[in-house]
Amino acid sequence: MNKSVCFYFQVHQPDRLRQFRFFDIGNDYHYLDDFSNRTIVRRVAERCYLPANRLLHDLILRHNGAFKVAFSISGVAIEQFERYAPEVIDSFKSLADTGCVEFLAETYSHSLASLSSMTEFKKQVKQHADLTKRLFGVKPTVFRNTELIYSDAIGAAVAEMGYGVMLTEGAKHILGWKSPNFVYVNAINPRLKLLLRNFNLSDDIAFRFSNKAWNGWPLTADKFADWALSALEKDDVLNLFMDYETFGEHQRSASGIFDFLNAVPAAILSRKLDFCTPSEAAQRYQPVAPLHVPFPISWADEERDTSAWLGNELQEEAFNKLYALEADVYKTKDDNLISVFRKLQESDHFYYMCTKFFSDGSVHSYFNPYDTPYEAFINYMNVLADFELRVNEKLKSAKKAKNLN
Repeated sequence: MNKSVCFYFQVHQPDRLRQFRFFDIGNDYHYLDDFSNRTIVRRVAERCYLPANRLLHDLILRHNGAFKVAFSISGVAIEQFERYAPEVIDSFKSLADTGCVEFLAETYSHSLASLSSMTEFKKQVKQHADLTKRLFGVKPTVFRNTELIYSDAIGAAVAEMGYGVMLTEGAKHILGWKSPNFVYVNAINPRLKLLLRNFNLSDDIAFRFSNKAWNGWPLTADKFADWALSALEKDDVLNLFMDYETFGEHQRSASGIFDFLNAVPAAILSRKLDFCTPSEAAQRYQPVAPLHVPFPISWADEERDTSAWLGNELQEEAFNKLYALEADVYKTKDDNLISVFRKLQESDHFYYMCTKFFSDGSVHSYFNPYDTPYEAFINYMNVLADFELRVNEKLKSAKKAKNLN
């Protein structure tokens, strides 16, 4: 049986909040920074999504379908594409038409709901699956949680929703001596198969590609294919999971990243390795063991845990206050308020509040529109205070109307 390489790309753009002052609370219901959102989505579309999608489409045709990839695209990113860059959706549909691209399920709002509310988590997963089916004509069978967040309990809940495969991080503190290059199963429900990210080789592309101080620079397709072949000498499948924005945005075109991507499929195929989608990998290879993950892991930072979003008091206060509103939000039965509630759940809002300035500080600052975590916290809490007022006003008016009747 051939050894395989599995490429998966995360596509996400957050809804950035405008500057919302204390005196705006109760006076202004517009929370989003439309200008920034449009500007950034258009920029990333031109630098990454459109050229990368064209290249992938060409690679699939050039290799007669032997090259395959997988995507998950957050629902909130799709909303922004529809609003600001509809040609991006068309280009993903063209990829879907090749039959060589798998689209995965995730939370609609790229949220941390799995860490707080299983009810909300399942609602968002269904909402996202329905959107994927409508856009690309296929119902997802593989699940990836926001930022590859996973635990035994989360995996069991995903299995209950009918998914047979889930992606997560090949975290060292979970695997120990074991290799990430095999299929594993959930420790509670072994019907859920797990594909683990090989973070060393994934990050060679996503983070180190243009770093001239890295001892692997310059990274050529042949060099990387040799590393892949070596990694799979005794293993089954090499899972390369990364942000799609790696291509052209995080690693700029001038770095040679598109030339690298253009050459990688031929280099890997020439070494008698093949490409597969996540669902194909799970079907092709037998699981070797259950993976025990009692506490949530993710693909973020050196710790590979959830501290990037919930590692300090600011983040925890904002997170807990948000989910405390869940029951009241749904009591309103107001689709607009529910939509705002989900946008406020986007993990990015909590990521901006991170106070880790050591091993991973540069990564956090790159993605952060705020000067400090405290500014991010204050701005978010002002928005949340106004949103809570809106929810309460809606409930009061509904109650008043009911009493009148």
